[in-house]
Amino acid sequence: MVCATSAVVVSMTIHSLSHPRVLARASSSFLSTWTSSKLGLNPLGPGRAKKKTLLSRKLVVRAARSESQGVSLGFRAPAFELQEPLTGKMWTLEDSEQYPALLVMFICNHCPFVKHLKKDIVKLAHFYMQKGLAVVAISSNSVATHPQDGPEFMAEEAKILKYPFPYLYDESQEVAKDFGAVCTPEFFLFKKDGRRPFELVYHGQFDDSRPSNNVRVTGRDLSLAIDCVLSGQPVSSVQKPSVGCSIKWHPC
Repeated sequence: MVCATSAVVVSMTIHSLSHPRVLARASSSFLSTWTSSKLGLNPLGPGRAKKKTLLSRKLVVRAARSESQGVSLGFRAPAFELQEPLTGKMWTLEDSEQYPALLVMFICNHCPFVKHLKKDIVKLAHFYMQKGLAVVAISSNSVATHPQDGPEFMAEEAKILKYPFPYLYDESQEVAKDFGAVCTPEFFLFKKDGRRPFELVYHGQFDDSRPSNNVRVTGRDLSLAIDCVLSGQPVSSVQKPSVGCSIKWHPC
């Protein structure tokens, strides 16, 4: 049966996870945790959420929209080797081999679609990294046209927002091309069965929320897909494409 609702994640033993960003496991679902925080059941209180909603209604997005497309489910994760500007460390696909699932996100600093989701992406990543999900974010935008997306600003962004995942710089843009990425944000969720390579099971949106549509951010679509993968259930092939800014390719 295809997983269509939030699944109860099966208990998994994660042996000697050396990555310092992987925390102790949590037990409740991301959607219920997220809903509780949005209802004011957190230290920020309900007033902060209301203020944020009022501010979001004033935002009008003028960026060109682009949709994720053209990558078939079952696609194997391409190899990559990219630097993390914050630490200077080089990361590869092999760094995630010990994990049962891998989320690769193409994001950037300037795109309003990414900014709209940024804090909730961090919350979702924190939650599922506790359950054994490997997460990597990549920025492939050209600094020739968008210098604000350059490595020093990426490092600053990662530090300010306390990204729990590595935020990698794809200077050549070859990794974006290998993945078939076309927009930011764009989400690629891979699962791994034993010694088999990572295979794509979800290539869709975070949720239905957009910067100017007044739909609240929940992370529903992506979180349900992750729940299915981590609980060993198949992910529905009916997936809405991610919508965002086009990746800014190097000028010819």
